[in-house]
Amino acid sequence: MVHHTPTSVVTIERFIIEQERLHPEATGELSGILYDLALAAKMIANKVRMAGLADILGATEMHNVQGEVQQKLDVMANEIIIKAMDHGGRLCGMASEEEPDIIQIPEGFRCGKYLLLFDPLDGSSNIDVNVPVGTIFSVVRKITRSTRGEMEDLLQPGRRQVAAGYVIYGSSTMLVYTTGQGVHGFTLDPSIGEFLLSHPNIRIPDNGRYLSVNDSYEQHWDDHVRALMRRYRGLDGDRRALNVRYVGSLVADFHRNLLGGGVFCYPANAKSPRGKLRLLYEANPLAFVVEQAGGAASDGATRIMDISPTELHQRTPLYIGSKSEVELANEMLSGVPSAVGA
Repeated sequence: MVHHTPTSVVTIERFIIEQERLHPEATGELSGILYDLALAAKMIANKVRMAGLADILGATEMHNVQGEVQQKLDVMANEIIIKAMDHGGRLCGMASEEEPDIIQIPEGFRCGKYLLLFDPLDGSSNIDVNVPVGTIFSVVRKITRSTRGEMEDLLQPGRRQVAAGYVIYGSSTMLVYTTGQGVHGFTLDPSIGEFLLSHPNIRIPDNGRYLSVNDSYEQHWDDHVRALMRRYRGLDGDRRALNVRYVGSLVADFHRNLLGGGVFCYPANAKSPRGKLRLLYEANPLAFVVEQAGGAASDGATRIMDISPTELHQRTPLYIGSKSEVELANEMLSGVPSAVGA
């Protein structure tokens, strides 16, 4: 007879409430933001799951039978998050990789003391070929005195984040987040529509197994970056070679490396001297997650979360993952002036 060890089923709501109890000063506003994000994630997961069926279900020439233009999934995800978050009274503003300026809370809704920055559907160009995509989010506390969020509130260094995380829409949908008390992962059980705690206290292995980098840019890298990649591959020096795994969907690559150990690299190059990834919507939130899991994130010279942003859509090079691998990047690239914050 097989004996199963009893395990308690913990929903994301219950987990958040229990975490909140550990902080008697908590107002519940941050918990409410996390609930709302979990709801938005369920709605986006549903859309992503249906994406492959869209053509079968009656869309013709980009119009459906009602004559409405079919929207791109990333635009849809952007709208889902805004609509899920703008009326709860917990936020005073938002910023999205899909929008040029601050997203204001509509007139008539109460403003709270937090702001949300997000990438609604990272890697959306991969949906057509069934590669996992994701949502990345970051929460900061308001620092200006006015009721509504201002640019100064959004342009805070990553170390000021109070919560951050991501959702990966893959073979299963997972939500991973931190509020500075470790990193916890929840898997969506579609049969009951609940996120259940599946990965408590995630710790990234100190030494990596995987290297995630787009080699097609090698011709545009400088010599320091080329030398670093050779070291990662075990070609120079006595290091164990990392296995190359690159999906091209940041959330998917980051998630694998977080669980298995590794480093994701998007170096600056001659075509993108400031790097390509967005500091506020991608690098900062994932840096907060990885540091809480015992890893590190750098632009090759500076800790990501110490960079002071100057613009909403600022780009940055990114080296993120297992601590020893990121430390090697800092050591080998320190002769290169930082492309960000310069």
